[in-house]
Amino acid sequence: MLKYVIIFLLIGGCTTKEISKIYHSESLIIKQLSDHSYQHISYLQTDDYGKVACNGMIVVDNHEAIIFDTPAENEVSEELITWVEYELTSKVVAIVPTHFHSDCLGGLATFHERQIQSIAHNKTIQLLDSTAVIPWQGFDDFINLTVGQQEVIVDFVGKGHTTDNVIAYFPSEQILFGGCLIKSLKAGKGYLGDANLEEWSDTVEKIKSKYLEIKTVIPGHGEAGGTELLNKTIEMFQSENQ
Repeated sequence: MLKYVIIFLLIGGCTTKEISKIYHSESLIIKQLSDHSYQHISYLQTDDYGKVACNGMIVVDNHEAIIFDTPAENEVSEELITWVEYELTSKVVAIVPTHFHSDCLGGLATFHERQIQSIAHNKTIQLLDSTAVIPWQGFDDFINLTVGQQEVIVDFVGKGHTTDNVIAYFPSEQILFGGCLIKSLKAGKGYLGDANLEEWSDTVEKIKSKYLEIKTVIPGHGEAGGTELLNKTIEMFQSENQ
């Protein structure tokens, strides 16, 4: 059974203001972060870490939406798209996987079945094997995407969790989706099989220097926060390049 949880803030004892809306099923959670942005959370079953919660971002404006990272399963991708269409009354115009692992594009086939444009860094496309579902459009370095009247920047700043990891920055609401390049405050180093440990801290330093107005940071796994997540990630991998 799907359920919606709405949290209200009491103001002056006589009026209320909705500050957060959460959609919650067994397979998908959606949190509202700001007027035009949402965090979606789904799950990946792994051998080493068990059932892992995986984050993505939704940016919505003028009845259009862009989703960053798919759920790992096609069925959950269908649930996510349906929620955006019916609850946000918005058409999903693009899906952007932020690197080549299955927690970013495992549910890509569902988006393609709905003729939703998929956009990924060319390195991501190159790293996928012949059995994978391949994104339709590639880019080098960065791309500016438009959703309604809003702009979202997708940027390859450098290597870290993988050699292809990109970030998405939503300037008007100062939100960074760092994906698995960025660690939550309670996170360990996680899976490092495709990582560049020597460059990871430098890459996150470059993000801090390039996007000075960041207020909210969504990591690939774990709780969202502020720029302290960037600092945590830099410190975690700093010793690797010394």
